[in-house]
Amino acid sequence: MESKEQRYERLLPQVAALCDGESDLIAKMANISALLHQEFGFWWTGFYRVAPACGVIRKSSENDGLMDYSEAGRNELVLGPFQGPLACVRIGYGKGVCGTAWKERRTVVVPNVEQFPGHIACSSESRSEIVVPVFQGDEVVAVLDIDSRDLNTFDEVDVCWLERIAALLTTD
Repeated sequence: MESKEQRYERLLPQVAALCDGESDLIAKMANISALLHQEFGFWWTGFYRVAPACGVIRKSSENDGLMDYSEAGRNELVLGPFQGPLACVRIGYGKGVCGTAWKERRTVVVPNVEQFPGHIACSSESRSEIVVPVFQGDEVVAVLDIDSRDLNTFDEVDVCWLERIAALLTTD
């Protein structure tokens, strides 16, 4: 039986092939989430994209009646391609595991989501989680979020390989 590391090692060239020559980030996210979900059977596998937040857009008093997008220009994570049950659509900066990984610009592994302060429970069946930031240059442009129905699913092997997979998304 293949180890988890061997499975990732076998998948990495497939992910690279899916990304090679494809410029559309959402298309790459869709195929990567499907591939990971199918291979590992996770509860939820997908992406949240950094996008402008919904906000109040009003006439600006300073700009000769032009629209003021400053409130709407704040960023939040918006649901992207995924596999699994319904999910939260928007997540604020620094909120939950996804928002924390984005804010801290690092992979976050949560062995038991019940013990994570501020965990956002999109599904009561999620027990452990890993969130990997996706960088384009120095900017976080998305996060890869994977949930498991089991406790303690994710470890340093997942961190290593999922960070490598996430890096392929924005490689030109």
